[in-house]
Amino acid sequence: MTMLRVTDVVGGYGASEDILKGPSIGVAAGEIVTIIGPNGAGKSTLLKAIAGLVDLKAGRIEFDDVDVTREDALGRARAGISFVPQERNVFGALNVAENLSISAFLSPHQEARRCDDIYARYPMLHGKRHALARTLSGGQRKILAVAMGLMTNPHLMLLDEPTAGLSPMAAEELFAAIILLNRSGLPILMVEQHALEALSISNRGYVLVAGRVHAEGTGEELSSDPSIRRLFLGG
Repeated sequence: MTMLRVTDVVGGYGASEDILKGPSIGVAAGEIVTIIGPNGAGKSTLLKAIAGLVDLKAGRIEFDDVDVTREDALGRARAGISFVPQERNVFGALNVAENLSISAFLSPHQEARRCDDIYARYPMLHGKRHALARTLSGGQRKILAVAMGLMTNPHLMLLDEPTAGLSPMAAEELFAAIILLNRSGLPILMVEQHALEALSISNRGYVLVAGRVHAEGTGEELSSDPSIRRLFLGG
């Protein structure tokens, strides 16, 4: 079952040249799908468009067989799409518990139960619940950002460069957390700079170049394709 269908989307920021020039992608139930490509290809813009943060001039976005193209970011969140941005994804002046609390905006009456679920899933956050988010390590902040995204009880999670700025060990731990999250039943669409590592845990992937889909296939197909490796994966 395809949960997310993005068809021929065109758009960008303001009156500037369109960054997205008609890419079409999909995410099925239970999948991890990764978008890779060179800098400036429009990968993060595509995620933001799906999250309702970029206005589209053309194209269609369907989620759970409902057309959400005209929904704003709040409407997309209510539909079940959670977006975790690369930067500014936690509130540094608030503690962990407060970050989780404000992320339960869709259903504040369920905040306590969802916090309990988060602490059970990520015991580190329970131990740090009174610590200011700015005092956490890079890897801990990323886990907190993911946890904040889970507070809306999403049906799809969008992750923009989740391992950016992390040490190799912290990145490996975060990839392991993404796998476990997916195994719990949550489909994931992510943009990731560590392309080989991301494709290795992905069911499928897309290569985006200059705002268009250049190639698509299983994670294994893309990571083993000689031309893809040479052009986008470092050899």
